[in-house]
Amino acid sequence: MEKVLLLHSSCEGQTKKILNHIEQQLGDQYHCDYIDIHSEPNVDFSLYDRVLVGASIRYGHFNKKLYRFINKYQQELSQYNVAFFCVNLTARKEGKDTPEGSAYIKKFLIKSPWHPVLIGVFAGALRYPRYNFFDRTMIKLIMKITGGETDTTKEVEYTDWNKVSDFAAQFKQQRNEK
Repeated sequence: MEKVLLLHSSCEGQTKKILNHIEQQLGDQYHCDYIDIHSEPNVDFSLYDRVLVGASIRYGHFNKKLYRFINKYQQELSQYNVAFFCVNLTARKEGKDTPEGSAYIKKFLIKSPWHPVLIGVFAGALRYPRYNFFDRTMIKLIMKITGGETDTTKEVEYTDWNKVSDFAAQFKQQRNEK
């Protein structure tokens, strides 16, 4: 049985939900451990056969703790060919849902010393009723500007689960070099 580490940097939980889906796609021959990057963990990468990092965008940026984690573990992340995916609402639009078309991935690759071998980009979810007043107002403004849902009574999941399944298959085929 292969051991898989699923690291996440999530604001509202959609990134972790995507990781749960990937775990299901991997099947019973994989044992998965989850770690929240925001807890600033100490990680022993040598305990795992595969590692996947999922991170969400909030107000146009990854959480600063993601970059601190990357800087701390840059050598291990590069050594093990760890895969990465980004979750954002912009990816709901065709062309912005690929590493090549995602402004967030482009900026990440410039800012980060780590350049993953396998990268995915997935649309997230709007959870208006769960947001506080400030977040609900700001996200509604952003969605209005970008032509998205503005009804604050709704929850909309934009994640393309088939695309996530395809990424899981690629992750499964990826050969980590220990």
